[in-house]
Amino acid sequence: MLMTAQTSARAPLIEVKGLRHLYHKGSTPDLVVLDGVEMTLREGEIVGLLGRSGSGKSTLLRSIAGLIKPTSGTITFGGAPVVGCAEGVAMVFQSFALFPWLTVLENVEIGLEARGISAAERRKSALAAIDLIGLDGFENAYPKELSGGMRQRVGLARALVVHPQVLLMDEPFSALDVLTAETLRTDLIDLWSEGRMPIKSILMVTHNIEEAVLMCDRVLVFSSNPGRIDADIKIDLPRPRARTEAAFRELVDRIYGIMTKRAGKPAREGVFPGTGLGMALKYVSSNTLAGLLETVDANPYNGKADLPHLAQGLQMEIDDLFPIAETLQLLRFAELEEGDIRLTPDGRRFAHGEVDERKRLFGEHLMSYVPIAAHIRRVLDERPSHRAPATRFQEELEDYMSPEFAGDTLHAVVAWGRFGEVFAYDDQTGTFSLENPT
Repeated sequence: MLMTAQTSARAPLIEVKGLRHLYHKGSTPDLVVLDGVEMTLREGEIVGLLGRSGSGKSTLLRSIAGLIKPTSGTITFGGAPVVGCAEGVAMVFQSFALFPWLTVLENVEIGLEARGISAAERRKSALAAIDLIGLDGFENAYPKELSGGMRQRVGLARALVVHPQVLLMDEPFSALDVLTAETLRTDLIDLWSEGRMPIKSILMVTHNIEEAVLMCDRVLVFSSNPGRIDADIKIDLPRPRARTEAAFRELVDRIYGIMTKRAGKPAREGVFPGTGLGMALKYVSSNTLAGLLETVDANPYNGKADLPHLAQGLQMEIDDLFPIAETLQLLRFAELEEGDIRLTPDGRRFAHGEVDERKRLFGEHLMSYVPIAAHIRRVLDERPSHRAPATRFQEELEDYMSPEFAGDTLHAVVAWGRFGEVFAYDDQTGTFSLENPT
């Protein structure tokens, strides 16, 4: 089952060409989730789809499974176009997706029942799958009696029992605690390396860089807005892999560098990717921003930190750490480049400042570098009442983004505006005002 020199020469099991996926949002512009995605999956390899939320990884996985239809492009499985739910493909979800009224055995059997397999054959195959993934003895238990790790093992057994050629996994360990996830990863890799899994290849979505390097033979790194493949990285490390090895850490550092390279490019003053009012924001609390500034400012970092080392120390994953770091970059309190975060002089001043100094700095940077915040303040200054409804700004944002993103953006700017005392907001009436700022 291990990847060989001949593997790469074989015809791909799955081939994706020119894949594009749009979401239609009423009268607002279409949201481009995936654009021009091309990839292959060959027999004998585990391939990871790595990137942040919103980069379209799960959309790609569901398109390959035949659960959703892409806007354009082609997907072939074994040389044949994927139409509807693909035969020979099984999927494991992060949410377990078990039927609570069925036992472990019945949950595993259900896919075989849908295929018209006889009861005797269903039971035999299901018991073998349950034994394979280490749940022997729990056949008659119900999901409520199982831990999260056990439930995910049931989901894995249900996928394997139909003997698919390709196993698709959508963040299969993200809902588990750290130790349980580590155990399940190790068991899965052991089964794969020993050739005991009845599959030819695995394609998995993850947000965890170390998980990708630990498990995969190749890692496809996705950029966001829209989702594209930025890099295809081959992982040549022999199994079992150790996180402490220099080669492992070098690969982790390399991937962090790729994922921060785009954000680290210099921008024009006051401009950030997704410029003007069209810049979608993700809410990060001021306390969290301050906490990261203080951490990077203090020993042992003294203003500059290696993101992999920082993430490991804080026990944070990509979707936890990157939004914080990128918000600090947006506000010009930090710079991201090649896998490092470096505080600007104002970032260090913030870290050392008292509450009033922090608020002043934050407000100034918010007005200078977040266009929607400056726009709201300008409207409030110009109106005799110094008041304006949030719906006015929500509608303006929806000219550039989906209503959901507009709502998230407004939520972020309300929280930041309050902290920086740029404007006030009454949640009961949905109204901005200048009542509280000094």
